Amino acid sequence: MSPPSHPARVVLLAGPSGSGKSSLAARTGLPVLRLDDFYKEGDDPTLPLVPDSSDIDWDSALSWDADAAVAAIEELCRTGRTAVPVYSIATSARVDTEVLDLAHTPVFLAEGIFAADIVTRCRESGVLADALCLRGRPSTTFRRRLLRDLREGRKSVGFLLRRGWRLMRAERAIVARQTALGAYPCGKAEALGRITAAGTEAAAAQAGAAQAAVRNAEPCSSSASSPTASGH
Repeated sequence: MSPPSHPARVVLLAGPSGSGKSSLAARTGLPVLRLDDFYKEGDDPTLPLVPDSSDIDWDSALSWDADAAVAAIEELCRTGRTAVPVYSIATSARVDTEVLDLAHTPVFLAEGIFAADIVTRCRESGVLADALCLRGRPSTTFRRRLLRDLREGRKSVGFLLRRGWRLMRAERAIVARQTALGAYPCGKAEALGRITAAGTEAAAAQAGAAQAAVRNAEPCSSSASSPTASGH
């Protein structure tokens, strides 16, 4: 069965925490769905813990609502807009809701550390344009992540240092896992090129679908306007 037709497609942008996903997404000028906004709240009893620790494991996909994220992506692709939560990492809570509107853009980005976990679901629903995993030097990622998290006051300093060292040691395994889930590993320059290509392809598909719809409607219009014999 061919995938359903949608007016928009998504590029999933994955990669380790601190790999530069948000800054790269901003450079594209495309609409961006922040997948971090689908984290579970801090009082959720299903949140996982780091082994042999009382720290919540925010790097486990179990700390994140994949179903809600996929539903938002599918609605964006189908209708061009959706309501999304606004999540505060500092307080581990949803603090607001906002509407994301694609404004007829044929492709948009969904970025976050769990983006690779929904590659298969997005591909099967026919909304996937591409899936990328940003990779770089673990030491650079560590420094970028720590400076960002301290600047934004995301968690306590002790928590950030413990998490940072753990993620730096695991970074190559994180990239390997995301690659195995279907995200293409690359640097920022190659990622920008693939995102541009995905946008061009999605725009062409959108235009082709519109032309096909016009062609399919023409016989109906001419048939409807043709005189028919009356039975009365």
